[in-house]
Amino acid sequence: MMASGLRKFALTTHITSSIGWIGAVAAFLAFAIAGMTSPDAQLVRAAYLAMEMTTWFVIVPLAFVSLLSGIVSSLGTNWGLFRHYWVLLKLLITILATIVLLIHTQPIDLLAAAAATHTIAFKVDLQSRQLMMVYASSAALLALLVATALSVYKPRGVTPYGWRKQHE
Repeated sequence: MMASGLRKFALTTHITSSIGWIGAVAAFLAFAIAGMTSPDAQLVRAAYLAMEMTTWFVIVPLAFVSLLSGIVSSLGTNWGLFRHYWVLLKLLITILATIVLLIHTQPIDLLAAAAATHTIAFKVDLQSRQLMMVYASSAALLALLVATALSVYKPRGVTPYGWRKQHE
């Protein structure tokens, strides 16, 4: 168990970074929709440039802080990291969301590069990437909201490891 002050700091860091991650993904989704649907070429360019900056300077750091602070928080409490299924599921969601985020940085960078060279509105081959950004950010937002709900509702269910630890 961690000291109370350290545990509260880790939990505050985790909650803050997780909520920030959700907000940043919601903003990213708004940019993605604007980039895909707006008839204004300048707005489309701005949206894709903003998506790239939001990804690298906000979303990626918050994802890693959320993941690491969640692990630290779970290890410093009675919930543990491997004792309850809801904690494991939340960890899995966070790891997968972070991996998918890192995979999607390449098409995000491609859209931003196209926007920077004024070719975004005219490239048919970018339409699938534009649509992918809307779908991926929608799925990410849903996954992060599920992880949040798991934190609030804490469904019952102890892992075999957790059961052994309870009976020691």
